[in-house]
Amino acid sequence: MSLSLLSLPLQALPHPLAPAQLIRAIDPRVPVGIKRRLVEPLLNRTFAEPLAEGEFDALEGRRITLAIEDIGMSLTLTQESERLLVCHEPGEATIRGGWREFLCLATRREDPDALFFQRRLLIEGDTELGLMVKNLLDGREEGLAQGPFGELLVRLERLARRTS
Repeated sequence: MSLSLLSLPLQALPHPLAPAQLIRAIDPRVPVGIKRRLVEPLLNRTFAEPLAEGEFDALEGRRITLAIEDIGMSLTLTQESERLLVCHEPGEATIRGGWREFLCLATRREDPDALFFQRRLLIEGDTELGLMVKNLLDGREEGLAQGPFGELLVRLERLARRTS
């Protein structure tokens, strides 16, 4: 490290981006192929049992977008051959809300119906498809807070408490 960098006043150094700003800046630039490699294995392990039991069959050939507005992230999912896939095409339905609301939905910290009735989470487009996906998530007794995905959610929840 050069001596000139060490002698800069602190106000001249750039401030690190908050996690939400960082995600908002990066997510649109991440190719779908990379998102697939990161997200699909996690989703398919998390939902292995309901996928095998055909609970997601109504999503076969259909697309739903999860839009986490406050961090500028969205993900469109479909099902094909008992696997959840990330896709590039727009969703027929969108579940839209903030990351804390999605976190509450996934961890079952709040009643999922209340999140929708209070309009903290919204379903747009094909409402029937959106409600089907919401009910699938709601129908999981333990929520999504199991295994590696659950560990990630717990970390996000701790971060949410610190930034509140």
